[in-house]
Amino acid sequence: MANQSSVNEFLLVGFSDDHNVQVFHFVMFLITYLTALVGNFVIMTAVALDHQLHSSMYFFLFSLSLVDVCYISTTVPKSIDASLTNNRLISYAGCVTQIFLVTTFGGEELALLTIMAYDRYVAICHPLRYRLIMNCEACIQMVAASWISTLIDAVLHTAFTSSLNFCGQNMIGQFFCDIPQLQKISCSDIKVNQVLIFVIGLSVNSFCVTLIVVSYGYIFSTVMKIPSDEGRYKAFSTCTPHLIVFSLFMITVLFSYMRPKSLSSPTIDLLSAALYTFLPPVLNPIIYSLRNKEIQKNLMACNKLICSLPISTRNI
Repeated sequence: MANQSSVNEFLLVGFSDDHNVQVFHFVMFLITYLTALVGNFVIMTAVALDHQLHSSMYFFLFSLSLVDVCYISTTVPKSIDASLTNNRLISYAGCVTQIFLVTTFGGEELALLTIMAYDRYVAICHPLRYRLIMNCEACIQMVAASWISTLIDAVLHTAFTSSLNFCGQNMIGQFFCDIPQLQKISCSDIKVNQVLIFVIGLSVNSFCVTLIVVSYGYIFSTVMKIPSDEGRYKAFSTCTPHLIVFSLFMITVLFSYMRPKSLSSPTIDLLSAALYTFLPPVLNPIIYSLRNKEIQKNLMACNKLICSLPISTRNI
């Protein structure tokens, strides 16, 4: 791919050239990154160690936390390093790799949210057949299929973007390699490229969103037929974390890529990209921890165990 371009490296835009602001940016991004890592690793550890959480719902939650860790690790560490060293250069190969990873993990996030919506649909609409339908083999097959389709989508996006030519302009108006920003500085005719990327992205995303909306249509219809208020509350409570996480992800992505040009500026572009790369990985474990009693019990048990370790050690 390098022989297609006279540009061997790109320059990522910074949030500020002021040293104090760069230090603030470094501290805030580092805290955000560590918060996301700790929160998601706690979720994964709780699911892995507690046999009561070895069910399809928590298997998908474990997979989502793993994707969130990879997703935020694709962009934030580079930005942290750039603010600390003031070196915002990224190689051509590194930029292409970052595009592939961001597209892969962002797509897999939506794919897993789609599978989790189907899991809730089966649990509420077909409770007697839930264990039969959502067995271990079926769960693994669904996750494997989501990864395969996501990787194919990411390869296509990356191939179309890496086919562009860059004839001197190498300043990317974003803190990571973003496809729309690369299209802006390309000297190629990007009309066909834009149409292909738009059609592929729209097809995949609309398919996932449609499945989620249809699943919740059936879920709400079934829940409203439950005679007791307590039964309806319990059914809705199992869906609330997923609905919040899905809404958070879609709102941040839509604001970043579908907002009108009147709301576009270099500062807003940076902040909107930070929203959809930071917020889901940071808030997802918090949302599931606050809304899920089983996760709360597990975390409380771990906390008690940690607090008891010094006492046990002294007794020994």
